[in-house]
Amino acid sequence: MAEQNMHDDPQQRELLRVARIGRAQGLKGEVNVRLYTDDPEWRFEPGSVLYESDGDTEYIVEGSRVVKDRWIIKFEGTDDRTAAEALNGVELYGEADDPDEMLEADEWYPKDLIGLEARLADDNGLGLPAGQVVGKVVDVIDSPAQSLLKIRLVAPVVTGQNSKGEDVVETTALVPFVEEIVPDIDPDEQYLTIDPPGGLIPGL
Repeated sequence: MAEQNMHDDPQQRELLRVARIGRAQGLKGEVNVRLYTDDPEWRFEPGSVLYESDGDTEYIVEGSRVVKDRWIIKFEGTDDRTAAEALNGVELYGEADDPDEMLEADEWYPKDLIGLEARLADDNGLGLPAGQVVGKVVDVIDSPAQSLLKIRLVAPVVTGQNSKGEDVVETTALVPFVEEIVPDIDPDEQYLTIDPPGGLIPGL
């Protein structure tokens, strides 16, 4: 069951979406959750505190387990199926990691990447000028295999024609967010570099 946190000012915390509570599991208050985090072992360890989006309502993890790749969580005070069913649909948020520790570990939140200018890396495999602006990151898409950066191109590119003879125009490109393709990120200067293989970016 949720508890009201009266001691901390939620405006002083930076909260990031961690999971969405789904259906109840069994009769003892457990719930299934849909993950939005890469660190469920840490986020759901006993004693961890999660919040609703307002930052006021707390959920304290009593226990967690994995069954066939599904995370099942038991929160303190949620002790029967009725209480668990009442939580269905609640979005859970956790406090952000320490930014200096994340930088040292080369980890990033989507909000840190969105808005960065995408430039070609030094000695890129396409042989194009280093620093050439390709576009801007407008979204980070999580897929089962890897995260993808959605980059809005500097200029639309005609890539062909459809069956009606109309031009097919590409305005964005999806770039795998892996070190081989995105070697450098500079949040202070608001850019990242990419070294895309041929054919990945329309027009390059």
